[in-house]
Amino acid sequence: MSPWPRSLVLAVSVAAAWPAAAPPAYAQGPGAAERGRGVFSAKQCVRCHAPRGQTGRGPAVEELRRPQGGFELAGRLWNHAPAMFVALREEGTAWPEISVAEMTDLMAYLQADPARDPAPNLSRGQSLLLRKECLKCHRFRGEGGLIGVELTQPQPGYDSAVVWAAAVWRHAPRMAEEAKRMGVLYPRFSGDEMVNLVGFLRSSVKTP
Repeated sequence: MSPWPRSLVLAVSVAAAWPAAAPPAYAQGPGAAERGRGVFSAKQCVRCHAPRGQTGRGPAVEELRRPQGGFELAGRLWNHAPAMFVALREEGTAWPEISVAEMTDLMAYLQADPARDPAPNLSRGQSLLLRKECLKCHRFRGEGGLIGVELTQPQPGYDSAVVWAAAVWRHAPRMAEEAKRMGVLYPRFSGDEMVNLVGFLRSSVKTP
């Protein structure tokens, strides 16, 4: 019998598979909304998120495009992944890949700016680490699960909302399939929860 409970969730498992050499967002330069519009179209997002008044399976694109923080958008992408994964699989459509550079432009198009994220509340971030049951899988200062990475090790996404969002998006299909196999639900993030969680993890990184 497995020592891990069925309630195991994947709250921050994106960190487990990030490439060590992932470039920081600033290396890509500032995002361009017009290029982001092209990414939105090329990745077929517009099929489900059509302009208001046109038929689409998801919210109209005008509802997605609003002033928001970068980590806030990453949380929305996290929340959106399971339903979108199921819809694409039913259609036989591959999951669209989005690079860090493309995510930079897509964020600009969706009016997501990391400068709009509030300063993280570290106390709330620590509480989220426990409430989202991250430590059923991950370790924090040597305590917790043995499946995921030690969360106090440096991760590229801790310092970049763009890299974090791209990693969330890249690993969403694997996470969605695993969650379904285990019969568990994703944790959901709202408001400033994602920035609080990542901020707390960033503050806890071990220094050499």
